[in-house]
Amino acid sequence: MSVSSVTELVAGKVYALHNTFELNGKISAYPEKARGFSPANCYLLIDEKAAMLLDTGYTAHEGAILEQLDSLLDREMPLSIFPLRINEFMSVCNTMAIAKRFNVVECFSNVPNIEEWVEFETLRGEERNPILKTTLLGRGEQSQVFLGEKRKINVLTAPIRLISTRWIYDESSKILFSSDMFSHIWSDFENSPWQIGNNETDPVTDFKFVRSYLLNTRYWWIEGAHTKPIRNAIDDIYTRFNIQTIAPGYGTILRGRNHVVNQFKVLDEVLEKLDRQHILPAYVPRGLER
Repeated sequence: MSVSSVTELVAGKVYALHNTFELNGKISAYPEKARGFSPANCYLLIDEKAAMLLDTGYTAHEGAILEQLDSLLDREMPLSIFPLRINEFMSVCNTMAIAKRFNVVECFSNVPNIEEWVEFETLRGEERNPILKTTLLGRGEQSQVFLGEKRKINVLTAPIRLISTRWIYDESSKILFSSDMFSHIWSDFENSPWQIGNNETDPVTDFKFVRSYLLNTRYWWIEGAHTKPIRNAIDDIYTRFNIQTIAPGYGTILRGRNHVVNQFKVLDEVLEKLDRQHILPAYVPRGLER
Protein backbone atom coordinates (compact mmCIF):
# COMPACT_ATOMS: atom_id res chain seq x y z
CA MET A 1 0.00 0.00 0.00
CA SER A 2 1.51 3.32 -1.09
CA VAL A 3 1.01 6.69 0.59
CA SER A 4 0.50 9.63 -1.78
CA SER A 5 1.00 13.31 -1.02
CA VAL A 6 1.72 16.62 -2.70
CA THR A 7 4.25 19.23 -1.54
CA GLU A 8 3.90 22.80 -2.73
CA LEU A 9 7.50 23.92 -3.24
CA VAL A 10 6.66 27.33 -4.72
CA ALA A 11 3.09 28.59 -4.48
CA GLY A 12 1.31 28.15 -7.78
CA LYS A 13 4.54 27.30 -9.61
CA VAL A 14 6.18 24.05 -8.45
CA TYR A 15 4.66 20.94 -6.88
CA ALA A 16 6.19 17.63 -5.86
CA LEU A 17 4.02 14.55 -6.33
CA HIS A 18 5.14 11.87 -3.87
CA ASN A 19 4.19 8.19 -4.02
CA THR A 20 6.00 5.95 -1.58
CA PHE A 21 7.53 2.50 -1.91
CA GLU A 22 8.97 0.18 0.71
CA LEU A 23 12.69 -0.43 0.97
CA ASN A 24 12.92 -4.19 1.35
CA GLY A 25 16.13 -5.12 -0.44
CA LYS A 26 14.52 -5.33 -3.88
CA ILE A 27 14.91 -1.69 -4.97
CA SER A 28 18.24 -1.32 -6.79
CA ALA A 29 18.22 2.47 -6.33
CA TYR A 30 18.96 1.85 -2.63
CA PRO A 31 21.44 -0.37 -0.80
CA GLU A 32 20.22 -3.91 -0.34
CA LYS A 33 20.21 -3.57 3.44
CA ALA A 34 18.24 -0.31 3.46
CA ARG A 35 14.90 -0.56 5.25
CA GLY A 36 12.10 1.95 5.55
CA PHE A 37 10.30 4.00 2.93
CA SER A 38 11.10 6.44 0.16
CA PRO A 39 8.99 8.35 -2.36
CA ALA A 40 9.12 8.35 -6.12
CA ASN A 41 8.89 12.06 -6.94
CA CYS A 42 7.35 13.64 -10.01
CA TYR A 43 7.50 17.42 -10.30
CA LEU A 44 4.86 19.66 -11.85
CA LEU A 45 5.98 23.11 -12.98
CA ILE A 46 3.12 25.50 -13.76
CA ASP A 47 3.15 28.81 -15.57
CA GLU A 48 0.21 31.02 -16.51
CA LYS A 49 -0.64 29.20 -19.72
CA ALA A 50 1.39 25.99 -19.69
CA ALA A 51 2.75 23.26 -17.46
CA MET A 52 5.62 20.77 -17.46
CA LEU A 53 5.84 17.41 -15.70
CA LEU A 54 9.26 16.01 -14.81
CA ASP A 55 8.99 12.19 -14.78
CA THR A 56 5.74 10.23 -14.70
CA GLY A 57 6.19 7.60 -11.98
CA TYR A 58 5.73 3.85 -11.67
CA THR A 59 2.71 2.06 -13.15
CA ALA A 60 1.78 0.94 -9.63
CA HIS A 61 1.15 4.61 -8.80
CA GLU A 62 -0.80 5.47 -11.96
CA GLY A 63 -4.16 6.10 -10.29
CA ALA A 64 -2.67 8.23 -7.53
CA ILE A 65 -0.59 10.32 -9.95
CA LEU A 66 -3.60 11.00 -12.18
CA GLU A 67 -5.56 12.15 -9.12
CA GLN A 68 -2.68 14.36 -7.98
CA LEU A 69 -2.49 15.99 -11.40
CA ASP A 70 -6.25 16.47 -11.49
CA SER A 71 -6.06 18.32 -8.18
CA LEU A 72 -3.47 20.76 -9.55
CA LEU A 73 -4.01 21.08 -13.29
CA ASP A 74 -6.81 22.01 -15.66
CA ARG A 75 -7.11 19.15 -18.16
CA GLU A 76 -7.11 21.59 -21.07
CA MET A 77 -3.88 23.34 -20.09
CA PRO A 78 -1.00 22.50 -22.48
CA LEU A 79 1.25 20.03 -20.70
CA SER A 80 4.80 19.04 -21.63
CA ILE A 81 6.24 15.80 -20.28
CA PHE A 82 9.95 15.50 -19.61
CA PRO A 83 11.30 12.07 -18.54
CA LEU A 84 14.70 12.76 -17.01
CA ARG A 85 15.81 9.14 -17.44
CA ILE A 86 14.11 7.87 -20.57
CA ASN A 87 15.22 4.26 -19.99
CA GLU A 88 14.07 4.13 -16.36
CA PHE A 89 10.58 2.90 -15.41
CA MET A 90 10.28 5.51 -12.65
CA SER A 91 10.48 8.21 -15.33
CA VAL A 92 8.32 6.90 -18.16
CA CYS A 93 5.72 4.35 -17.05
CA ASN A 94 2.69 6.68 -16.86
CA THR A 95 3.40 8.84 -19.89
CA MET A 96 0.59 7.37 -21.99
CA ALA A 97 -1.90 7.25 -19.12
CA ILE A 98 -1.31 10.97 -18.53
CA ALA A 99 -1.56 11.75 -22.26
CA LYS A 100 -4.98 10.06 -22.40
CA ARG A 101 -6.39 12.35 -19.70
CA PHE A 102 -4.51 15.64 -20.12
CA ASN A 103 -3.59 17.92 -22.99
CA VAL A 104 -0.05 16.65 -23.58
CA VAL A 105 1.41 18.76 -26.38
CA GLU A 106 4.98 17.42 -26.42
CA CYS A 107 7.38 15.04 -24.79
CA PHE A 108 11.03 16.03 -24.49
CA SER A 109 13.53 13.39 -25.49
CA ASN A 110 17.14 12.91 -26.55
CA VAL A 111 16.03 10.22 -29.02
CA PRO A 112 13.39 10.41 -31.79
CA ASN A 113 9.99 8.67 -31.71
CA ILE A 114 9.21 8.93 -28.02
CA GLU A 115 6.39 6.35 -28.27
CA GLU A 116 8.98 3.60 -28.68
CA TRP A 117 10.23 4.39 -25.18
CA VAL A 118 6.98 5.06 -23.30
CA GLU A 119 4.41 2.74 -24.93
CA PHE A 120 3.78 -0.29 -22.72
CA GLU A 121 0.39 -1.34 -24.13
CA THR A 122 -0.54 -3.17 -27.32
CA LEU A 123 -3.61 -1.40 -28.69
CA ARG A 124 -5.15 -1.30 -32.15
CA GLY A 125 -7.83 0.54 -34.05
CA GLU A 126 -9.92 3.00 -32.07
CA GLU A 127 -8.20 2.03 -28.82
CA ARG A 128 -4.82 3.20 -30.04
CA ASN A 129 -2.98 5.48 -27.64
CA PRO A 130 -2.32 9.14 -28.49
CA ILE A 131 0.57 9.89 -30.82
CA LEU A 132 2.95 12.09 -28.89
CA LYS A 133 4.93 14.91 -30.39
CA THR A 134 8.64 14.36 -29.76
CA THR A 135 10.62 17.51 -29.00
CA LEU A 136 14.16 16.39 -29.66
CA LEU A 137 16.89 17.81 -27.45
CA GLY A 138 20.54 18.01 -28.39
CA ARG A 139 23.17 15.83 -26.81
CA GLY A 140 25.29 18.73 -25.56
CA GLU A 141 26.05 19.53 -21.94
CA GLN A 142 23.37 22.22 -21.68
CA SER A 143 20.34 23.49 -23.55
CA GLN A 144 17.32 25.61 -22.68
CA VAL A 145 13.59 25.28 -23.14
CA PHE A 146 10.85 27.64 -22.07
CA LEU A 147 7.74 27.03 -20.01
CA GLY A 148 5.22 29.49 -21.33
CA GLU A 149 6.70 32.58 -22.93
CA LYS A 150 9.49 33.57 -20.52
CA ARG A 151 10.19 30.94 -17.86
CA LYS A 152 13.62 29.56 -18.65
CA ILE A 153 14.26 25.88 -17.94
CA ASN A 154 17.92 24.84 -18.11
CA VAL A 155 18.40 21.28 -19.34
CA LEU A 156 21.70 19.79 -18.17
CA THR A 157 23.36 16.51 -19.05
CA ALA A 158 23.86 14.96 -15.61
CA PRO A 159 27.58 15.34 -14.81
CA ILE A 160 27.54 12.02 -12.94
CA ARG A 161 25.34 9.22 -14.25
CA LEU A 162 25.08 5.52 -15.01
CA ILE A 163 22.48 5.82 -17.78
CA SER A 164 21.33 8.73 -19.94
CA THR A 165 20.15 11.28 -17.38
CA ARG A 166 19.19 14.96 -17.33
CA TRP A 167 19.22 17.45 -14.50
CA ILE A 168 16.92 20.47 -14.67
CA TYR A 169 17.49 23.91 -13.19
CA ASP A 170 14.43 26.15 -13.04
CA GLU A 171 15.62 29.77 -12.81
CA SER A 172 12.25 30.98 -11.58
CA SER A 173 12.19 28.77 -8.48
CA LYS A 174 15.97 28.28 -8.09
CA ILE A 175 15.39 24.53 -7.82
CA LEU A 176 17.78 21.88 -9.13
CA PHE A 177 15.89 18.74 -10.11
CA SER A 178 18.69 16.22 -9.71
CA SER A 179 17.09 12.95 -10.83
CA ASP A 180 18.98 10.03 -9.22
CA MET A 181 21.62 12.11 -7.40
CA PHE A 182 21.24 13.50 -3.84
CA SER A 183 18.53 10.86 -3.36
CA HIS A 184 20.01 9.16 -0.29
CA ILE A 185 17.69 10.38 2.48
CA TRP A 186 14.83 8.00 3.22
CA SER A 187 12.65 7.52 6.29
CA ASP A 188 11.40 4.95 8.76
CA PHE A 189 7.91 6.35 8.23
CA GLU A 190 5.74 6.04 5.16
CA ASN A 191 3.94 9.31 5.85
CA SER A 192 7.10 11.42 6.18
CA PRO A 193 6.85 15.04 4.91
CA TRP A 194 9.65 14.24 2.38
CA GLN A 195 11.39 17.55 2.73
CA ILE A 196 14.00 19.05 5.06
CA GLY A 197 13.89 22.82 5.57
CA ASN A 198 16.86 25.16 5.70
CA ASN A 199 16.83 25.28 9.52
CA GLU A 200 16.23 21.53 9.95
CA THR A 201 18.95 18.94 10.48
CA ASP A 202 20.02 16.60 7.71
CA PRO A 203 20.33 13.32 9.65
CA VAL A 204 22.70 11.38 7.39
CA THR A 205 24.74 13.39 4.88
CA ASP A 206 28.40 12.94 5.73
CA PHE A 207 31.39 11.42 3.95
CA LYS A 208 30.99 7.87 5.26
CA PHE A 209 27.26 7.58 4.58
CA VAL A 210 27.29 9.11 1.10
CA ARG A 211 30.32 7.05 0.07
CA SER A 212 28.61 3.85 1.17
CA TYR A 213 25.32 4.83 -0.49
CA LEU A 214 26.91 5.59 -3.86
CA LEU A 215 29.07 2.48 -3.92
CA ASN A 216 26.16 0.22 -2.97
CA THR A 217 23.77 1.55 -5.59
CA ARG A 218 24.21 2.58 -9.22
CA TYR A 219 27.47 4.40 -8.62
CA TRP A 220 29.55 1.34 -7.77
CA TRP A 221 31.76 2.19 -10.76
CA ILE A 222 33.25 5.40 -9.28
CA GLU A 223 35.71 3.48 -7.06
CA GLY A 224 39.04 3.89 -8.80
CA ALA A 225 37.59 5.95 -11.66
CA HIS A 226 39.13 9.13 -13.05
CA THR A 227 36.81 11.43 -11.10
CA LYS A 228 38.45 14.80 -11.72
CA PRO A 229 36.40 15.57 -14.89
CA ILE A 230 33.22 14.57 -13.05
CA ARG A 231 34.09 16.83 -10.12
CA ASN A 232 34.78 19.72 -12.47
CA ALA A 233 31.46 19.27 -14.26
CA ILE A 234 29.54 19.12 -10.98
CA ASP A 235 31.34 22.20 -9.67
CA ASP A 236 30.48 24.08 -12.85
CA ILE A 237 26.77 23.54 -12.22
CA TYR A 238 27.14 24.42 -8.54
CA THR A 239 28.91 27.70 -9.23
CA ARG A 240 26.93 28.73 -12.31
CA PHE A 241 23.43 28.41 -10.88
CA ASN A 242 21.90 29.93 -7.75
CA ILE A 243 20.58 26.65 -6.37
CA GLN A 244 18.39 27.05 -3.29
CA THR A 245 16.62 23.67 -3.31
CA ILE A 246 17.64 20.18 -4.42
CA ALA A 247 14.70 18.06 -5.60
CA PRO A 248 15.72 14.46 -6.41
CA GLY A 249 13.70 11.98 -8.44
CA TYR A 250 13.32 9.85 -5.31
CA GLY A 251 14.11 10.47 -1.68
CA THR A 252 13.80 13.61 0.43
CA ILE A 253 13.83 17.17 -0.93
CA LEU A 254 16.44 19.51 0.57
CA ARG A 255 15.36 23.14 0.90
CA GLY A 256 17.74 25.99 1.65
CA ARG A 257 21.24 27.04 0.70
CA ASN A 258 22.81 25.43 3.77
CA HIS A 259 21.75 21.99 2.56
CA VAL A 260 22.82 22.71 -1.01
CA VAL A 261 26.32 23.68 0.10
CA ASN A 262 26.66 20.58 2.28
CA GLN A 263 25.40 18.18 -0.39
CA PHE A 264 27.84 19.38 -3.04
CA LYS A 265 30.71 19.57 -0.54
CA VAL A 266 30.28 15.99 0.68
CA LEU A 267 29.80 14.66 -2.86
CA ASP A 268 33.02 16.33 -3.99
CA GLU A 269 34.92 14.88 -1.02
CA VAL A 270 33.69 11.39 -1.82
CA LEU A 271 34.59 11.66 -5.49
CA GLU A 272 38.02 13.07 -4.67
CA LYS A 273 38.85 10.20 -2.29
CA LEU A 274 37.59 7.56 -4.76
CA ASP A 275 39.78 8.84 -7.60
CA ARG A 276 42.23 6.36 -9.11
CA GLN A 277 45.11 8.36 -7.63
CA HIS A 278 43.99 7.18 -4.19
CA ILE A 279 42.33 3.82 -4.71
CA LEU A 280 42.43 0.93 -7.18
CA PRO A 281 39.38 0.15 -9.33
CA ALA A 282 37.22 -2.68 -8.05
CA TYR A 283 33.94 -4.35 -8.93
CA VAL A 284 32.01 -5.39 -5.86
CA PRO A 285 28.70 -7.27 -6.16
CA ARG A 286 25.56 -5.67 -4.80
CA GLY A 287 24.92 -6.52 -1.19
CA LEU A 288 28.54 -6.32 -0.08
CA GLU A 289 28.58 -3.16 2.00
CA ARG A 290 31.55 -0.85 1.55
